[in-house]
Amino acid sequence: MPTLTDAETKTIETINQMSQMEMASLWRYAPSGHPYFDTTKPFFEVFDKRFMELGGFTSEISKALG
Repeated sequence: MPTLTDAETKTIETINQMSQMEMASLWRYAPSGHPYFDTTKPFFEVFDKRFMELGGFTSEISKALG
């Protein structure tokens, strides 16, 4: 991974503190173009890896989000 800016490092720290429910909600409701889902930024891999480690989308979370 290339050298990150302070802002990018803080964003990754934020992702690493998110709960599975927070991540699922963001995944479902984030506006198009959200930087966490931009495959050209380091956030995408960090978000995806952490979300999958937490269990990703479950039917329970999907139902809770509506």
